[in-house]
Amino acid sequence: MNTMTLWHISLPECSALAFAALLVGFSKTAVSGANTVSLAIFAAVLPARASTGVLLPILIVGDILAVLTYRRHAHWPTLWRLFPAVAAGVVLGTVFLLWADDGIVRTSIGVILLMMAAVTWWRRRTAEQEDDPEAVTTRAGRVKARSYGVLGGFTTMVANAGGPVMSMYLLSAGFRKLGFLGTSAFFFLIVNVSKVPFSVGLGLIDGPSLLLDAALAVFVLPGALLGKWAVNRINQRLFEQLVIAATVVGGAQLLIR
Repeated sequence: MNTMTLWHISLPECSALAFAALLVGFSKTAVSGANTVSLAIFAAVLPARASTGVLLPILIVGDILAVLTYRRHAHWPTLWRLFPAVAAGVVLGTVFLLWADDGIVRTSIGVILLMMAAVTWWRRRTAEQEDDPEAVTTRAGRVKARSYGVLGGFTTMVANAGGPVMSMYLLSAGFRKLGFLGTSAFFFLIVNVSKVPFSVGLGLIDGPSLLLDAALAVFVLPGALLGKWAVNRINQRLFEQLVIAATVVGGAQLLIR
């Protein structure tokens, strides 16, 4: 990030970034996918390409807090099944960033998110929910895991927007609330940390961007605490509706911007 850009952020813009950081913490411990709103705020305040590099360390702070909160609820067979496909998606996303402009990136991801939300909503309207996430061990489950994994890796690399894609996968696999949050917490901590070398290589993370991250990271904790308080007061059906709604809002924002 250009140092002049960093030091010329106005007070209202700083407030907007602080709110976005707080929302990251909330999304990591309550409604996964809601941080697409944070993505939109960062991209509105900062240059779109640079904003992804600034947001990534903030997301990692939120991931650490989520892992500390829900570490006992992770479903590791699902995680191991996803990681190879996600790695392929991250590589594809890195190649994509080498030539795609901001408009192409936003449009592509916005369409993907809206399609995932529509498919998940339709599935939940027409089929009974699986109570056991081990259903992903079937052949159809493995194909679905690979498809969502590649999409998740791709979208998280190009715009830190993998949350909604993985949210749609975990909902469609039948995860209940705590299992959903625990599995996604470990998933995104591992994936986001693995993205750091790619982001540094692309020039998206540098000294000035890390200075801004240090100032914003303090706002992630109250957001995470608020999320932990709220998640115990949200029933499963409302939880699923909020996740899908956050995905639709995030996808629409990417298309409108």
